[in-house]
Amino acid sequence: MRIEASSVEDYLSKAPEDRQDALRRMRQILSDNLPSGFEEGLSYGMPGYVVPHSVYPAGYHCNPALPLPFVSFANQKNFIALYHMGLYASEEDMAWFKGRWDAKAHGKLDMGKSCIRFKNPSKIPWALLEDLAQRVTPEQWIARYESAFVKR
Repeated sequence: MRIEASSVEDYLSKAPEDRQDALRRMRQILSDNLPSGFEEGLSYGMPGYVVPHSVYPAGYHCNPALPLPFVSFANQKNFIALYHMGLYASEEDMAWFKGRWDAKAHGKLDMGKSCIRFKNPSKIPWALLEDLAQRVTPEQWIARYESAFVKR
């Protein structure tokens, strides 16, 4: 479900009312916990955090005009999505995340590649997302990105 927006705040204000609190909380958790150097903005029509061109001039290999994406979140038709490229690029971080997921408290993990789907906003594991946000610095992300995605 695409939301036409000119800024992150505009995006959040246009999201369905019953999801706005969860989306705002996700933004706050990412903003408060991501290591210094990531920048907030809209990319591919959703709010997220990127490594800016000032830090990584090569940009995103799919479109070098865009900064290097790291984590985004979005309102989708049937769920709230968190797209975490760091999990997709690191087997170690993926294993850590899956090992920390509490299915009794949050339900079965619904995930594909970098997308974590939250169908019930009341079951989002906020503390786990805080820990996840703190795991990778921009420098670590650049190194993982280059080793996983950039053809040499």
